[in-house]
Amino acid sequence: MRKFILLLLIVFTIFSCGTDTDAGQFVVGSDYLAVSNKVVMIDTMTVEMSTINFDSLATSSQQRILIGNYDDPVFGKIKSNSYFQLSSNSYALNNTGSDTEAVNYVFDSISMVLKYDNYYYGDTTQVQKFDIHRITQKVKPNTDDSSFYNNSTLSYSEESIGTISYKPRPTEKDSINIRMSDVFGEAVFQKIKKREITDFDSFAEYLKGLVLVPSGSNSSSVIGFNVSTSKVRLYYSKYQADQDETSYLMDFTISDVSKQFNSISSDKTGTLIQNLPISSSRLSSTLTNKQGFIQSGTGVACRIDFPNIKQFKNISANGAIVDAQLFLKPVNNSYSEKYPLADSLKIYVGDNLNRISSSLANSAGSAVYGVLNKKSDEFNENIGYTIPLGNFLQKEMLKASDSRSSLILTLPGISKTVNRIVLGDQKHPDNKIQLKIYYISY
Repeated sequence: MRKFILLLLIVFTIFSCGTDTDAGQFVVGSDYLAVSNKVVMIDTMTVEMSTINFDSLATSSQQRILIGNYDDPVFGKIKSNSYFQLSSNSYALNNTGSDTEAVNYVFDSISMVLKYDNYYYGDTTQVQKFDIHRITQKVKPNTDDSSFYNNSTLSYSEESIGTISYKPRPTEKDSINIRMSDVFGEAVFQKIKKREITDFDSFAEYLKGLVLVPSGSNSSSVIGFNVSTSKVRLYYSKYQADQDETSYLMDFTISDVSKQFNSISSDKTGTLIQNLPISSSRLSSTLTNKQGFIQSGTGVACRIDFPNIKQFKNISANGAIVDAQLFLKPVNNSYSEKYPLADSLKIYVGDNLNRISSSLANSAGSAVYGVLNKKSDEFNENIGYTIPLGNFLQKEMLKASDSRSSLILTLPGISKTVNRIVLGDQKHPDNKIQLKIYYISY
């Protein structure tokens, strides 16, 4: 232990001041910064990095239809199917409920209308293709659960009742329109016309729901659509009506967002993280080319550990960590216009089994995020995420028990996006983690 303390003292950057200094987590007053007191900066503490994989992420009630697939050069094959149940405000033609008048109506067409919600990931210059299928089992979560997850699936018919090939324009305000099978639309229309469908229960019994499934290898992106404004629209008209007479329509919408979810899968075969262990274990960065990985939607997260933090108690009889900054760098060439960096990282506190206990917070109790510095230099050395850790490390240092908490890094929108990032660990040749701890002895 003497050798450890001596080493720390050698690498300390020592400075003192005669006025009050803001040390990040709290203000260090001039009484503490007396001649006999020392504030030191330590940047040699060991930081361990690993990659973990959550069992599942709740993807229902996220207000986003996420559909598409692409081959990620780092994370493998990514795919998202979207399941949902439909309902209507009325199950009577022309809102009359009159059987006599309904006889005069005939089916025209049926389409699905999907409105972009501005989210996309991957290459949107390439054609995207997907099919619509009928769900063949009841849209209901597992027993004693109210959510669907990224690994949830429902059985569906192999027959496609609608298909589209298009180039996404996700930042536009328009929608895409998918013409659906006339056979399917006619059958729904006749059920309503004959009053075999009169309410939600009878409709859901006949049409349990729909699923959007990306087709083959044509797609190269994942696109988000707005749940509240997307719909299936059935058009009908009066038999032998005049040409200028307006057609009627009936909309089927996703009114119950808890019955809409995205099934997000990842085939990691051939990647550095293909051997990710069960959710309670971790894959050390020493086995993944000195890198840690994060991907929303699939449950991949990065874990950070500070194995020697308790040894700081041995530096002096009276001392405290007044501030700490962790700087994480994305690996060069792992991000691009197709795979952009997120503006922030969401930070959680976890235990040795990767169970999350809380969000990382500062001394005031406010959530702490990793904030991206986008200002680049010649070698991109300044691009990265800064996380203030003073409050967390001070608590870890003072723990009476032998247990240690870890940090679990994810991306915002973890349950409704597929954004990802690759981070360098402390021994990465180009993009090392940097940790600076400011410690005061008094």
